[in-house]
Amino acid sequence: MAKRKIITIDEKKCNGCGLCIPNCPEGAIQIIDNKARLISDLFCDGLGACLGYCPQEAISIEEREAEEYSESRVMENIVKQGKDTIIAHLKHLKEHNQGQYLQQALDFLKKKKIDVRFEHKNQHLQAGCPGSRIMDFRKEVTSEKKERVSPAVSQLRQWPVQFMLVPPHASYLQDSDLLIAADCVPFAYAAFHEDLLKGKILLVGCPKLDNTGIYEEKLRQIFKNNAIKSVTYAHMEVPCCFGLVGIIQSAIQESGKKVPFKEIIISITGEKIK
Repeated sequence: MAKRKIITIDEKKCNGCGLCIPNCPEGAIQIIDNKARLISDLFCDGLGACLGYCPQEAISIEEREAEEYSESRVMENIVKQGKDTIIAHLKHLKEHNQGQYLQQALDFLKKKKIDVRFEHKNQHLQAGCPGSRIMDFRKEVTSEKKERVSPAVSQLRQWPVQFMLVPPHASYLQDSDLLIAADCVPFAYAAFHEDLLKGKILLVGCPKLDNTGIYEEKLRQIFKNNAIKSVTYAHMEVPCCFGLVGIIQSAIQESGKKVPFKEIIISITGEKIK
């Protein structure tokens, strides 16, 4: 077996609600003994489509020794569930830029002579993380010039802002409302300064590319040594951004302090969706 990314389910956090099940068309998750269980490594593609649907934040992605994902085994399971599930799976692969798996799935359907209408040709498919999918929004931007009533005002209240550079004893952390932002958020969300940053102290980082172990330790120190009034975590809708939610909540819990926590999700097209 080789190391690869695959979901893991925290049994202590899982309440067996089952909201993750419909969002895993591959059939990798089942409710057993009132808990969500990963029934086979073979069925989990590690893309994390189920991450954003767990209200308990019990699902995360880890890298470990696991059996190689098998698209043919998944398709054998999916075709038994009908055409709606087949289409849901194909869309899942397309949206996550899994061109190789998508082609394998289509070849399977062709071999089994199963006719499913699914538009996929002439689409740019790129293997890899959905967070790094190439998209071009230029055609969607209006050419109309809007008159600006007044120049935008920066709401930044401190420096530095990069998660790795902010010392846990920085004076501005004391008695602060903390905004932790995935570093793509300020670029995607046009109202970032006025709507999210105003009145808050900012920490910026990338949950995918940075060492989140350092984040975890630094957050413990921040909550231990400062009176934090509230924490807001603003992140993108892509799966790799969700991993920091549990880390923040765990750090708050370990501090023994009651710190209100709020999560805000921004779509890739710059809309607030939660």
